[in-house]
Amino acid sequence: MLLRGQAAARAAAARSSHKEKESPKAGKSGKSSKEGQDTVESEQISVRKKQPLPISQPIVKKDKWQNSSRFSASNNKELQKLPSLKDVPPAGQEKLFIQKLCQCCVFFDFVSDPLSDLKWKEVKRTAVSEMVEYITHNWNVITEPIYPEVVHMFAVNMFRTLLPSSNPTGAEFDPEEDEPTLEAAESPDFQPNIAKKYIDQKFVLQLLKLFDSEDPRERDVLKTTLHRIYGKFLGLRAYIRKQINNIFYRFIYETGHHNGIAELLEILGSIINGFIFLLKVLLPLHKVKSLSVYHPQLAYCGVQFLEKDSTPTEPVVMALLKYWPKTHSPKEVMFLNELEAILDVIEPSEFVKTMEPLFRQLAKCVSSPHFQVAGRALYYWNNEYIMSLISDNAAKILPIMFPSLYHNSKTHWNKIIHTEKLKEKLKMKVWEEAWVKIEDLAKANPQVLKKRVT
Repeated sequence: MLLRGQAAARAAAARSSHKEKESPKAGKSGKSSKEGQDTVESEQISVRKKQPLPISQPIVKKDKWQNSSRFSASNNKELQKLPSLKDVPPAGQEKLFIQKLCQCCVFFDFVSDPLSDLKWKEVKRTAVSEMVEYITHNWNVITEPIYPEVVHMFAVNMFRTLLPSSNPTGAEFDPEEDEPTLEAAESPDFQPNIAKKYIDQKFVLQLLKLFDSEDPRERDVLKTTLHRIYGKFLGLRAYIRKQINNIFYRFIYETGHHNGIAELLEILGSIINGFIFLLKVLLPLHKVKSLSVYHPQLAYCGVQFLEKDSTPTEPVVMALLKYWPKTHSPKEVMFLNELEAILDVIEPSEFVKTMEPLFRQLAKCVSSPHFQVAGRALYYWNNEYIMSLISDNAAKILPIMFPSLYHNSKTHWNKIIHTEKLKEKLKMKVWEEAWVKIEDLAKANPQVLKKRVT
């Protein structure tokens, strides 16, 4: 034990002498040897802590489409002005056309620095305009080697991740802008059998994502482009309908916001297909808060369905009554507009199935204190076809409607609604007789009339 203690003492003395030799360096910096040791240890600890995160420079996120571009937007934006297509022999026009397509794959900044690279932006714009004119005024110029280059150029310039929506209404649409991009798809030289190798499901899916763009000009061009694709590529039709359905499902049940619902409904208005789609997608769109943004297109789609097939008339009308707004008067007016459009095309046999719940709702609308709702419901009596349907089924409709009509003609606060001229519209004998009966009932027992109205 004594030997071990002496050995330990000698070792401690050796360490002490070693520190004293190093102490002059610490003295030059104005620190004691202990302080110097603490500083070294703290620096070593801080280095060890930093080692798992060796980030010395910020990470620069590359553009999503840079790697697929013929030219790198970050390295070379200078474009060589190529000769005009009409100035070269026909044998060299295809090669020159492809070169111009490759030039159009170069990116330029139009957002953060719109005044940069103006010279090269003009070269690109001129190339696009020239190619559109060339395709429009010449025949048999869209050769097979051009198809993959055109599709690639379109994808590089158009497909991108959209920013979160900040302005649902978007910019004012100018129909003169962006129209040249449609010319190639409308060219008589366009051959779907060749193009289908490059315009596939992946391409369509990326195209559909762009419908959420805030720019209405872009959405309008996309609408026409997708409609052309639907018409020319039969193999993609089912896929397009399925993906549009998926967009609607996410809109109805998840996000509640999408900028392109109106445009997609316009497309569907001309390709209406499927009873399940009507019940599962179109009708639930009535319950979304932003209905006013796309309601005209939605109503048009519903009417198109019923014009082609009257079978789903009853579920359509019952769905409208199910989603009928309770406290939102402007939305209620929209429903009245759509319901009248449906009644304009309804078959008498289908009308009988829904007339009682339908006119109970109309009676409530006629009694509405909101004059626009009441006035719009009363406007139904100006529709000759609706009046003929009512006349054929007066025995069941009159007891539902006349209490509300009579009550409004006597008591409604608005002069447009509160008028005896309403009776002048009811020229049928059965209506006049019913009106007299209602007046007699009102005089004999006003409380009965009041209960029936409510």
